[in-house]
Amino acid sequence: MGGISAQERRENVIRATIAEFAIGGYRGTTTAAIAERVGVTQPYLFRPFPDKKAIFVAALVRSMEDTRLAFERAADGVEGGERARQVMADAYAQLISARPETLLMQMQGYAAVAAAEAQDDDLIGEVVRGGWMSIWDTVHLSLGADADKTAGFFACGMLGNTLTAIGLPTWR
Repeated sequence: MGGISAQERRENVIRATIAEFAIGGYRGTTTAAIAERVGVTQPYLFRPFPDKKAIFVAALVRSMEDTRLAFERAADGVEGGERARQVMADAYAQLISARPETLLMQMQGYAAVAAAEAQDDDLIGEVVRGGWMSIWDTVHLSLGADADKTAGFFACGMLGNTLTAIGLPTWR
């Protein structure tokens, strides 16, 4: 990977990490597996990141931001209501169809919160809660700041997430 910038190196590690952590979770994924996916040595991983947790957090932040951006872009210029709900649902379905690891990474993040907090480490919890609120706010504003519509959108979305995660077809 010689000749690429530190930012490109970091991006390559984050994308590989999302794919690895999405399947193995925080505890089940080794830095050796991440390094192998990226095509680098383990020490190379720690140039842009101080430790495994920092890599996990960066991957979690990216996956949540990718989701938020999918909603934001879909709803841009669309007047609230049913049309906004539909374009955001379609954008999300497209995102998790093309990159299911985005969804699975977020679910691994949710699962990692309790384990981390049991060890008096709230960083992952803070990242998950902050990412979730950012996604919520984006959808909420796109749906005309209607709490019931926003809650309904996420309820249907979480059902779709669950069905996707367990390998069943979703419906809309």
